[in-house]
Amino acid sequence: AVHLVQFGGGSAKVGESLTLSCGFTSDKPRTSWDNFDIGWYRQVQGDECAWVGSIADDGRPSVSEFFVGRFTLSQDTVKDVVYLHLNNLKPEDTGKYYCAADFYIRTQVNTCGDGDLDSWGRGTQVTVSS
Repeated sequence: AVHLVQFGGGSAKVGESLTLSCGFTSDKPRTSWDNFDIGWYRQVQGDECAWVGSIADDGRPSVSEFFVGRFTLSQDTVKDVVYLHLNNLKPEDTGKYYCAADFYIRTQVNTCGDGDLDSWGRGTQVTVSS
C-alpha cells in the first residue's frame, strides 16, 4: 500500500485559487507502486463522491468534464507529490477533497476516503464563500 499525506485546502473567496497537495510514500519497494495512478475526489455534503481528476503513472493528467477549465493537476516526480490546482473557485466547490492511489483510478467510487482503491488520503476541507 501507499501512504498518502495531504496538505493545503482551507478557506477562499469566490474567484480565488487554492492548491492541494498529495504526497505519497511507501515502506514497500518502489517497483511495487511506482506505476500507481493518483486521483482526486470531492465529497460534497449530501452528494456522491465525485471524481475530480487524476494523473497516470506516465504523467498524463485527466480532469473531469465538470471541472475542465478551472481545475488542473500537476506532479513533482522528484518529491513524489501530486497537486490539484483549484482556480476560479465557486461556493459549490466547498467540500472535502481526497487523493487516492491505485494501479487504475476509477471515475466512480462508492465512498470518498475508504474502499474501492488501494490507498486514500485523509481528505482536506475546502470552503468557498462569497
